[in-house]
Amino acid sequence: MTPGKAYLDADAIHRLAGRSDAMGAWLVVHCWGVIFGAVALFALWPNPLTFLLAVVLIGSRQLGLAILMHDAAHNALFNNRRINEFAGEWLCGRPILAELASYRHYHLTHHRYTQTEKDPDLVLSAKFPTSHASLRRKFIRDLTGQTGVRQVVGQIVMSFRLAGDDDAIAAATEDAALAFKARDLWKSLLVFLGVALLMSTLGQWWYGLAFWLLPYLTWFQLVLRIRNIAEHGATEQSEDPLRNVRTTRAGPIARALLAPYWVNYHLEHHMIMHVPCWRLPDLHRALCDAGIGDRMRISPNYGRALAEAGW
Repeated sequence: MTPGKAYLDADAIHRLAGRSDAMGAWLVVHCWGVIFGAVALFALWPNPLTFLLAVVLIGSRQLGLAILMHDAAHNALFNNRRINEFAGEWLCGRPILAELASYRHYHLTHHRYTQTEKDPDLVLSAKFPTSHASLRRKFIRDLTGQTGVRQVVGQIVMSFRLAGDDDAIAAATEDAALAFKARDLWKSLLVFLGVALLMSTLGQWWYGLAFWLLPYLTWFQLVLRIRNIAEHGATEQSEDPLRNVRTTRAGPIARALLAPYWVNYHLEHHMIMHVPCWRLPDLHRALCDAGIGDRMRISPNYGRALAEAGW
């Protein structure tokens, strides 16, 4: 479960895995600050360019919320366990229709069985590499909202199917397709709609639709797919932790629009999964200093990672 132990000593791992309540709070504040800052940018200078920029930035920070929830699932967002659970659930997960406990259960299974037949995420990565035309169709469906609408409708239907059926809920937690789906979806919907209502209250009536629902249905779906492809798409289906996952180098623009909060350091995350996201660059350097940098699967950019998957 901790492949990094083969290359780093216990003291180094302990230092890298140190959590910080202050840093966790800053990351959550930063994420929501970018979201509402993007809305404010359009409100101050309303034009098509600032509208598009706001949608893209907010969609990328919706992915950012998913990443911070992911850190909370590893108990790495905050040092204080109660704050970690509250922030991961209500400030990061529920606003994007996700739920911490079900995500944690499925995701730890992914770590245990990465790129093997028991990996619940294998259904996402096994289809790659694929054709350029197939990827183009997927991206078009994402950007036009087709993927998002289908997932939201499916999530609502699934919540009714699972309601009150504990046996069905237990079985569903083994399905990667339900990773972000809570049996009490109504709580997530209330938070999701609450964010949209707040935006409309602070601005104009349509702000919630334009700057919360629209990014969620479009750009968030696209970057979520790109993230999934870059992490495990077209990698080895094996138990080698240096080859069955990919780290992708990301410059400032990619970090702002595609890969917030160091999510691109995915190989490092699999090596020691309880290292906080903001310490992953340090973990990367430590692994390279340990002499395995040339053995790690690293893509120079997201374009190259997508090319390996068929783009």
